[in-house]
Amino acid sequence: MATYTRFGHHGKISYGTIADGIVNELKGGLFDPPEATGQQFPLTEVKLLWPCEPQKVLAVGLNYKSHLGTRPAPANPEIFYKPVTCLQNPGDPICIPQEAQDTHFEGELVAVIGKTVRNASREEAAASVFGVTCGNDVSDRNWQRGPNADRQWWRAKGCDTFGPMGPWIVTGLNHADLALKTRVNGEVLQEQRTNDLLFDVPDTVSFVSRFVTLRAGDVIFTGTPGNTRKMLPGDVVEVELEGVGVLRNTVEASRRSH
Repeated sequence: MATYTRFGHHGKISYGTIADGIVNELKGGLFDPPEATGQQFPLTEVKLLWPCEPQKVLAVGLNYKSHLGTRPAPANPEIFYKPVTCLQNPGDPICIPQEAQDTHFEGELVAVIGKTVRNASREEAAASVFGVTCGNDVSDRNWQRGPNADRQWWRAKGCDTFGPMGPWIVTGLNHADLALKTRVNGEVLQEQRTNDLLFDVPDTVSFVSRFVTLRAGDVIFTGTPGNTRKMLPGDVVEVELEGVGVLRNTVEASRRSH
């Protein structure tokens, strides 16, 4: 098991590994053979960024039994795209647009792809996963399924800051059975184990790869359990994944610039 971060320090962005509260800077990219530069920084002195640089951000809808309710289970993973520009750093705010009316949190496990994968078997798909991190698939329900819902979820799930991810990536975890919790202002509002997923990570990666080539750094938000509710400016949302840690973001109202 190893913990990888993308971080900023004095204006420079680097990848590193984390051990005992110390960030060890790496030469090159996340997927290069790990070679330390010799530079070390206390974790408290760096700015954590979303932990990889994906070309694609995909997500799965209706993927927990506890989230389905009375709706029929899908025959295949229900995949949709979130734009890369939705990503937000750990600790930075989720900004709710002025026009949004019912914006919810969705705490999720996020799978990080580690190599190019196309037409993968379940076994090949499992081997392509570099590691996992926490994600929040922020969603405005009015734009998603309200009376005047958009035909596509381009803004319901794709607004700037609607994809917080982090705080880092952990490799080597049994992501098929991890505890996932979402707290708002300290209150636990979602709690489930990832063994409740309808389609686990290898099944989802294999399915996607039949149609869309996945490349190193691409990420898949794997779905949210239970129920969600509206977030309000001032809220603090925490997504905690066993073995990884806590993704924490505040919520604020966007101010339209002129």
